[in-house]
Amino acid sequence: MSAGIHPLANVIAALARGVSGVRIRWAGCRPDGGQRIFFANHTSHLDFVVLWSALPREVRARTRPVAAQDYWEKGVRAYLARRVFRAVLVHRGGTAHAGGKAEEFADARTVIDRLAEALGEEESLIFFPEGSRGTGETIAPFRSGLYHLARRRPDVELVPVCIENLGRVLPKGEVLPVPLICLLTFGAPMRIEETEDKRSFLERARAAVTGLRRKGQS
Repeated sequence: MSAGIHPLANVIAALARGVSGVRIRWAGCRPDGGQRIFFANHTSHLDFVVLWSALPREVRARTRPVAAQDYWEKGVRAYLARRVFRAVLVHRGGTAHAGGKAEEFADARTVIDRLAEALGEEESLIFFPEGSRGTGETIAPFRSGLYHLARRRPDVELVPVCIENLGRVLPKGEVLPVPLICLLTFGAPMRIEETEDKRSFLERARAAVTGLRRKGQS
């Protein structure tokens, strides 16, 4: 069974929604109790908190964010990530080892193993395929993790999510958020095709997120 929601998680989520002024739009799908991987563009450390807070309570209770271990593994952040939001902390871009491609491949495989294990039989995940935060002006090409996870768990729905304007609420390098109105759009679920190669799938997944933007920027 999934763990309940930590009381502090609800408080932080409410504050994040208040500061961001986020508006939520479901376009092509509705929130339900099925297993899903919500994959989104990444512009702010508030991204996973705001996205998580936008889900209905019963869905939030079974949804875990995937977050960068190098940022979230220290001090108070580690407590918030692990204990409050039940985040799955992973190394970004195969950085756990510095010995070369073989080590990077082994580390990437370990990350996918951990994510597949975290999904289990009833959990959902929040995933950022760009790998690191962008400026919010464009959506960077997706890294291969989403492809490998989709191959591992083809039974889990993939839901594209577009986050707009949140990078301006908490710009990179800043500590205090600036109140603005943001938009969070959930798109139509997708699945990997049986014969679909990595490049085609990642391009299709990125296009699904990009297509949800209000002005259709690339």
